[in-house]
Amino acid sequence: MTDRAAVLAVLDAVTDPRSGQGLATAGLVQGLVVADGRAGFVMEVPAKETALYAPVRDAAEAALKAMPGMERVSVVLTAEAVTAAPRRTAGLSKAATDQGRPKAPVPTERPAHVKRVLAVASGKGGVGKSTVSVNLAAALAARGLSVGVLDADVYGPSLPTMMGISGQPAYEDGAMVPHVAHGLKAMSVGLLTKAEDAMIWRGPMASQAINQMVTQTRWGTQEQPLDVLVIDLPPGTGDVQLTLIQKTPLDGAVIVSTPQEVALADARRAHTLFDKVGVPTLGLVENMSGEVFGTGGAEAEAARLGAPYLGDLPLDAALRRAGDAGRPLVAVDPQHPASERFRQIAATLAASLGL
Repeated sequence: MTDRAAVLAVLDAVTDPRSGQGLATAGLVQGLVVADGRAGFVMEVPAKETALYAPVRDAAEAALKAMPGMERVSVVLTAEAVTAAPRRTAGLSKAATDQGRPKAPVPTERPAHVKRVLAVASGKGGVGKSTVSVNLAAALAARGLSVGVLDADVYGPSLPTMMGISGQPAYEDGAMVPHVAHGLKAMSVGLLTKAEDAMIWRGPMASQAINQMVTQTRWGTQEQPLDVLVIDLPPGTGDVQLTLIQKTPLDGAVIVSTPQEVALADARRAHTLFDKVGVPTLGLVENMSGEVFGTGGAEAEAARLGAPYLGDLPLDAALRRAGDAGRPLVAVDPQHPASERFRQIAATLAASLGL
């Protein structure tokens, strides 16, 4: 078991060239994550001093790798430029508002031996996106497909709970081996850290962690490729989501929303994000529909956006109980009405993806 205090002590033995103190004492160890055989943190410095601190980052990595039992180390050096701006009235910058400007090319890498990649997204958290992701993956698997599901919500991973899995994945021949449960291959940052750990990560480190899980997990083999990888995206439309979408070629996206306008407005933003980067929206799903949150909102929004409407999932306690128990409803009770709705959505998506 890697000890956090021991990691901090090792990092404090590396000297900050500016203050002469150890890195931890100088406050340069940010977002430290320590797990069995793994450690990582972010070191943020002024932009003009990145060259000065590059050898310090290398020294920190070397010191951590030298610790007994340490298998994987990640030290991210990032810079934040602070420039003086002329006084002006409140408002968004031109860069923030000009969303239509040309994007710089970003290298993309499809996960090895994966035929299709499907993103499940929402503009807002708490709309049941992870519940939809897990049960949709189970419904696709019920069609005889080989399916993997990746929990890319690094700040609030829920896949381990919803699928009843725990323990760090094996690491063999340079790749992580996903857990297998309910006929699905599964990977989550929640399997790499303790349940009580808070992911105090800036965008670059979170993006790096997601990209590593996408590209360095053995989802399939040349002989037995994975038919479809379902990625449960973090809620929102920020840096982490954009980086993942740009670096991972997606074959399509499903947007999950509850029926009320406050959620639909964020779903609209998610659709705009996918449209900007050329990822087709394969449809909207209305979750938790019924008397509490209303009905028909997502269907009307899909019509406004010109996107397919995949159907609604009524608010159902059985779906919640199954998720809390780590047993996806589609897998354990395929005859339940909610399971039938997931199968219908899965059939539509399989056709859209050519599976």
